Amino acid sequence: MLFIRSLLFGTAQFITTVIFSTLGVLLWPFPFEVRYKIVSKWARLNLWLLKVICGINYKVEGFENIPNEPCIIMCKHQSAWETLALQVVFPQQVWVLKRELLWIPFFGWGLAALNPIAIDRGAGRKALNQVVEQGIERLAAGSFIVIFPEGTRVATGHMGRFGIGGAKLAVEAKTNVIPVAHDAGKAWPKNSFIKKPAEIKMIIGEKIHVQDMTAAEVNKHVYQWMDTQMTQLEGNKPINGYSDGE
Repeated sequence: MLFIRSLLFGTAQFITTVIFSTLGVLLWPFPFEVRYKIVSKWARLNLWLLKVICGINYKVEGFENIPNEPCIIMCKHQSAWETLALQVVFPQQVWVLKRELLWIPFFGWGLAALNPIAIDRGAGRKALNQVVEQGIERLAAGSFIVIFPEGTRVATGHMGRFGIGGAKLAVEAKTNVIPVAHDAGKAWPKNSFIKKPAEIKMIIGEKIHVQDMTAAEVNKHVYQWMDTQMTQLEGNKPINGYSDGE
């Protein structure tokens, strides 16, 4: 039954991806705000499909911590679920992501319409400078910046190395950071086709003021907060976790 439900959701997700990605291409002449408002409805639709087809629901703690002004969202990366939920929970946003995702037919077109900061992970300092420069531009234009400091999805019960990009952007832009944790891996595990019925919990932390902090200190603060939240969500302290310095 789980396989059949997951197959139905996968089929529906593919169909909606084709539709909304095509819309994204057709909407290119329009301002980003218009494109985002329409294309991001794909995420809301797919969260509804997850609930109806797979029995996956969610609740959010800390809505009151979302500020009115754009800031940097540093989120735990454990599943594909959070890539949907963040678009529903937070205001207009752009993402820092690997540029290879834009090459995926249909899906990549939809991503491109959302004005991401698409980096070459192998570019080192050049990629870091791109995150900072384009991130400052996107913040000034009124968008939140979403970054997964672990860089890739990390299995349940683990924490990955934190890259420095999000923290560096926060310090250079003098912009607050909002940390986000969740336990979506229990319902939609990393690289898993099977979706399991569950209620996912997302926790939005209080904003972190980065004034007088180094990028390494920002990362350490976010890492410690996330480690504490994941311990409470999963019942055990994450293993193999460590944060990166400058």
